Order: sequence, then structure tokens, then C-alpha cells
Amino acid sequence: MTSQFSFELQATDGKARKGVIKTPRGEIRTPAFMPVGTAATVKAMMPESVRATGADILLGNTYHLMLRPTAERIDRLGGLHKFMNWDRPILTDSGGFQVMSLAELRKLTEEGVAFKSHIDGSKHMLTPERSMEIQRLLGSDIVMCFDECPALPADRKRINESMQLSMRWAKRSREAFGDRPGHALFGIQQGGLEQDMRAESAEALKAIGFEGYAVGGLAVGEGQEAMFGVLDYAPDMLPMDRPRYLMGVGKPDDIVGAVARGIDMMDCVLPSRSGRTGQVFTRHGVVNIKNARHADDPRPLDEHCTCPACSNYSRAYLHHVFRANEMISGMLLTWHNLHYFQEIMQGMRDAIEGGTFEAWQVAFHEGRAQGDIEPF
Repeated sequence: MTSQFSFELQATDGKARKGVIKTPRGEIRTPAFMPVGTAATVKAMMPESVRATGADILLGNTYHLMLRPTAERIDRLGGLHKFMNWDRPILTDSGGFQVMSLAELRKLTEEGVAFKSHIDGSKHMLTPERSMEIQRLLGSDIVMCFDECPALPADRKRINESMQLSMRWAKRSREAFGDRPGHALFGIQQGGLEQDMRAESAEALKAIGFEGYAVGGLAVGEGQEAMFGVLDYAPDMLPMDRPRYLMGVGKPDDIVGAVARGIDMMDCVLPSRSGRTGQVFTRHGVVNIKNARHADDPRPLDEHCTCPACSNYSRAYLHHVFRANEMISGMLLTWHNLHYFQEIMQGMRDAIEGGTFEAWQVAFHEGRAQGDIEPF
């Protein structure tokens, strides 16, 4: 086991990259998809089940955990890994995005963000220093800088002010993070859809120096075309020898498009949230299990899938338990979705290593364009 944090680039195919992030708690194969464990749990899943889908790393949420059960309590109980029974790497976000999107009556200043909890209205102050402290108490392996992320669309002036503030906060985050061998701090590039601001942000982050770099401020309402437009140049502005993380993405075709443009890590609540609402991702596109067409269908969701939902249950059963609001519905469909997302990641890693990524992409898109199998 390594005692340090490192990234090794093993293969490239076009801009797509295959590598491995080494941490004291285990290796993360890239491209990596990180299931989101917002409140110290991937909803409807046991930690060992998440691992069984192929996940090497989970994401935890600073904002939610600082409010409940509090970072101090988690620290007293032995840290987030022990608390949630996940002994592999954890990345925690900084809390900035949730403060902007969830908190009530927030006030943004140079110092940080004062806000009221969406849970009980209690008052809190989140600054770069406090975000670093919370993430240290949680014990996460990869820590994110505290930043501000404006919703898009926004005008250039607003985006520039926000980016400049985020860069000042990145410097404060780096200073507050200190020297923590085996742990990594990632900087977050901002700048909206503005190429010159993205470049300025990347230069500012490189000057500070981080163990990894994220492309932030996307997947916030701009649409796939605009997001890919930024990803056509933004990852290239970041160091080649460090991991690149696209925050909050996304749908299967978003993920594949991001990897094709040089991204190494992604996270999204989509597989688990969709699983709980009856939306299933398969190699033939999206299936809505609530539709009546599945009520008498004895076939599996996907005959080629080895997850428990597909191996052991029919579409008819999955339709029934969803309609009956049975808990097992969210469990099985979430497991399937997470399994499918990890299957995509493994497929891309193999294709990049084999130099067949372009052909893999074509087959991936053709399969999904076919749509679901004919009704039974």
C-alpha cells in the first residue's frame, strides 16, 4: 500500500486517458465514476453492494454532513470511512454548490457564505478555512477547494467576479489544507462558458499547485452542446500529469463524451435517484419500469447484465414492486444503474488501453439509439 497520493497515466487514445490514482486507502481506476453518498450513504445501497458494482471511490457531501450529523460528531466516531463502513477512498465536495442551491437566506462576502440550514433554519458560516476543517474532520482522501459556482446562463461580469473570488478562495483553501501526506486537495477551474476566463482560472490554479484539478461550473443548466463546447478546450488547460475531475456529470452519453475530451473522474446522483423513480439505464437506452408494457413481461431488464436485478428478477416483478412502492424496487434498480455505469467505465478503460476507443464509442451510441426491446 502506498502512503502517498499519486496519479499514473497508463494509456491514451486520442484525448481519452486511462490511468490509476493511488491512495493509502486503495487504487482508483480511471476513467472513474464516483457514486454519490450524500449523507454518508449511497441511497438504497449497502456499501459492500456499491463496491460489488465496481466502484473504487465514493463521494460524500460537506454541506449535508456538516449540518447532520455534524463533522465533529463523525470525527468523534472515528471518521467518515468507519462511520459509513466504506474502507476505500472518499472524495468530499466543498459544500459551495449546495450552499448556493439549497441553503436559505445566504449572504455571499469575501470571507465566505453565511446561510441558514434548509433542515432547521440554524445559522452557519462556510469559508475556505471552515470547509477545509470540516473535510479534515471527515477524513476524506480527496478534498475539494471551496468555490462559488453561479448558475448558467449568467453574464460575463458575474461569471468573472465569481471566478476571481473562487481563485482567491482556492489560495486560502490551499493554505488552510496544510501538509497532509496521503490526502489530496483538488483545485476547481471556473469561468462558465467563457474560454478566456477558463484559461485565466487554470493559470491561477496551476500557480497555486494542486494534486488534481476539477472542471467546475458545468452541468448547471447549460445543456450538453454547450458543456461539450467547453470540454473541447478546458481539460487541455490543466496539467497532463494530474487527474481531471468533471463535477456533477452525468448521463451515460455525457460521461462518454467527457472521457473522449480528456476527463478522468465524474460523479452524479443520477443512477441512484433514477433508480428510486423507476428510470433504468441500459445498453439500449432508458427504460421506465412503471410503464404498463412491463406488467406481464417475464424477461430481464437486460439479458446481458449480471447485476442482481437482471440475474434474478423479471421486468414484471420489477414493475410490480415499483407500483406497490416496495423498498426492494429502489434497491434493485439503483444496483442495476450503478452496475451499468461502472460497466461503461470498464468498457472505456479497456478500449483506451486497446486503442479502440473510437470504435467502442460508435458501438455504445448505436446500442443506445436502438431503444428498448420490443414489448413482450
